[in-house]
Parts: sequence; structure tokens; C-alpha cells
Amino acid sequence: MENIFDLLVIGGGINGAGIARDAAGRGLKVALLDAGDLGGATSSASTKLIHGGLRYLEFYAFGLVRKALAEREVLLDIAPHISWPQSFVLPHSPEQRPEWMLRAGLWLYDHLAHRDVVPGSSRIDLRQDRAGRALQPQFRTAFRYWDGWIDDARLVIANAQDVAARGGTVLPRTRVVRATYDGALWTATLGDGSELFARQIVNAAGPWAGEVARTVLGRNDAPALRLVQGSHIVTRRVHLGRDAFMFQQPDGRIVFVLPYEHDFSLIGTTEHSVDDANAVAVTADEADYLLAAVNRYIARPLTQADIVHRYAGVRPLILEAGKGERETSRDYTLVEHAGVPALTVVGGKITTYRVLAEAVLAKIAPKSKKWTATAPLPGGAITRLPGENGQTAFKRWLGHLTQAYENYDPKLIERLGHTLGTATEPLLAAGLGDNLGGVFEAELQHFRDAEWATTADDVLWRRTKLGLHLDAAAKARVAAWFGEATPPDDGIEAATHRFAVPGQD
Repeated sequence: MENIFDLLVIGGGINGAGIARDAAGRGLKVALLDAGDLGGATSSASTKLIHGGLRYLEFYAFGLVRKALAEREVLLDIAPHISWPQSFVLPHSPEQRPEWMLRAGLWLYDHLAHRDVVPGSSRIDLRQDRAGRALQPQFRTAFRYWDGWIDDARLVIANAQDVAARGGTVLPRTRVVRATYDGALWTATLGDGSELFARQIVNAAGPWAGEVARTVLGRNDAPALRLVQGSHIVTRRVHLGRDAFMFQQPDGRIVFVLPYEHDFSLIGTTEHSVDDANAVAVTADEADYLLAAVNRYIARPLTQADIVHRYAGVRPLILEAGKGERETSRDYTLVEHAGVPALTVVGGKITTYRVLAEAVLAKIAPKSKKWTATAPLPGGAITRLPGENGQTAFKRWLGHLTQAYENYDPKLIERLGHTLGTATEPLLAAGLGDNLGGVFEAELQHFRDAEWATTADDVLWRRTKLGLHLDAAAKARVAAWFGEATPPDDGIEAATHRFAVPGQD
């Protein structure tokens, strides 16, 4: 039978896509399925950071931080079109953690793992540094340190594209209803009644992993999950510089303020436990908390009127007795189900998805070799000159592309380059077609034909973030192109997306 797979991965978020990519590259016949859009839930609702987790040092999670810091460098190298080093300014005041403690923590952060791309930290005088212009005058001292930014939803798509390029089958919007094992093969019944057959199954359904283990695989041995909602708001731009900010709060939490989509600031995140991953939404209290957190620091306070967009997602963390949301580990656990060739992935974070995939393959294909650490993701495969890393090569390539297509607006080429990477050039060469009000027909065709997009939301909020930039008329044209009715929102503020839909992510 043609539909017998070596591996069936349930869940098209970053963990599932990363596992499927790694397996396909090792020669396994792979199927990747998700009940919704690829990256349609948690994996498009993050703070868009690849980082070691500076605050995890407070909980002595040195192993997790070291692993994540090493991966930060890897991802910046293999996905240079959708990632870049990001500086963070951490203001200090006397009532917060002592300055010596911050300095010591940042020194450790700088040295826990080898750095090639990301600079080290430094102490800055906010009265002299540009970052100080955005802050209230009582903040005079700060530390600048570095992590990485990444387009989380596009990272999922890039991994899925590589699955398909290596002969795998990618089926978004395809729910696995039931899977039974006969001693040799799994029979997976899909929502439309059809069947797939697989020798092994990996359950990477994120917040729904426990539910899938019980109701689809018929297993009750997956650990209990703590579902933690993280909410974000997008506001007018807080600071015109390239720095992000990390603001310490009186309750011990931290809030990030990131430059976002040129014109905006991304602020997050909150953490509170929820019972239902399908019912996630930004609450009024969370929005108020994030505004208050930022207004403790910035010179020009934000108000509700400054919020142009908001989104929330659910982190599936392992339930640890006696620990709150902040203390619960962000590391992953791999649960091998007794008596059957099936494994459930629990926990994890976007920064370490690739090493999580390697850990899964070490269990299900132990004789195969690792390969993903040095293999660029689709869009990031740029020929490098001697001594160049991925980031340097991408900047050079983008500059040459802008010169080669000087009849196009350089800002458009930059946007396409940071979205599609090397797929930009054939689009420009063939012509972009009609302009629908800020997005071109050739882009929509690419998203539909090469990235599994079937709705306006797929394009406006996941394949791109053009939902923040296009007016209501342009959004309606995108919806019409996909054969949909006009989107219900008629402005940016109305476009409040949960990014967590019923499905397996």
C-alpha cells in the first residue's frame, strides 16, 4: 500500500514540523498532519524570541539555558532570512535586583555557550545612550545584552517545506480521529473517514498532547499538563531605536517590549493557568497588566487607545507539584508509550525544537545520523563566502537582490526577502502581478501553492503579518482571492486573533 509511512507525526506546530523534517532527512517516509493550519496555535503565538532564557538562571536551570543558548546560534545561522540578533536593554533601579546580581547573571549568560553571531553584554549610561530617550529620567543605568528574534510561524512553514522537499507528506487541516495498532502497523483514521498506515507515531499536539494520547492513541500514561496562557499586545511604536527592552516587575516577572513590524511594539507576555486550550483569548486584566508594566518605565505612557492588535497562545508545560507558572520548567519530556511504537512530546520551547527533534529521532531511529544543525532551512540556503555565517551571507544576498531589481521598491524587496528568503528572486523575476493594496497576487499564489495557505487569515496573520498593515479594503481583496466573504473586521483594532484554534499543534 502506498499510504504506509515509517512515521506519522500528529501536530503541525514547531515540534511536529521539526521532528518530521529531521525524520525525512534521515530517509524515513513521513506524514505530518494537523487538524488546523500549520503553526496555527501555540507556534504562531510566541514572543518571537530564540533565547537562552535569562530569567531561568534565577531557578538554576543552567542545563536548559546552555542548551537554548547553543541553539540560538544554530537557528540564527540556518534561518537567517527570518531571524536576526536582537539587543535588549535591561534598566536598573535600586529597588530591583542588585546591580552586581544582574552583572553576574549576564556574565554567566554570555559564557554558558559558545557565541559566534551574538555579541556579549555591556553596562550602559541611559543619560548618554539612545535607549534612554524612551525611558523615564530616573532610570540612569542599564545593561544591554543580546538574544535572537525569529518569525515563529514562518519557522514552522520552513520546516514543513523541507519535509515536502524530502519526499514527505504534509496534510494540514486533517484531523486524526483514531489510531489503532495491530502489532505491526498503526491504522490512523482521519476526519474524512480515510486511513493512513504507519509503523510509528509521534504525538506532538502541544496543548492537546494529553487529549490525543488518550482519545486517539488510547494511552493514559502521558504526564499531566499545566496549560499556561501567554498574552501579547501590539501597540504604537514605543521606541524608534533597534533595541528591545526587558522590564522587571514588582511581582518578580519580566515583560518584553520588542520592535515589531517597523511601525509597532510587541509587548508580552503574561502567564496564567487555563483549563481549555480551545478557549484562549486576551483578557482585559492581562492587557491592563501589560500596559501598567510598560508604563512603569517609559516616558510617554501607553493607553488602551494605543493597542492595535492582541493575541494569546497556550504553552503546554509539565505539571510540577508545588510550582507556579514562572517556576515550571520549559524543558521537554519524551514519553514512550508502553507496548506500542508511539511517543508523546510534552513541553518544550521554540528555541530548542531542533534538539528536541534530534532526541526523538535518537529513540525511533537510533542508527540514523544527525544532520539539521548545519543544513539551512528553505529560504535560507545562500552561498556563503569564506568566513561568512548565515546572517552575514543573507545581508549580502539581500543587498545584491535590491541592486539587481532596482525597479522595485527596496522596502518591498526587504519585506519579501525577510519573508520568503531565496524564493523571493523567482517571484521578482516573473513579476508580482496585481497589487491588491499592499500584497501582490504572486505572493498569494506562492502562499497557496508552496505553503498550504487556504484562507486570508493564513496569509494576513501567519505567513505574514500584513494584517497589521493592510486596510480593510485590501483585506477584503485577499479574502475574495481565497473565495471567502469579506473579513468581519474593518480595521486593525478589530483584528483580535486568538491564534489557538481547535486542532493539534
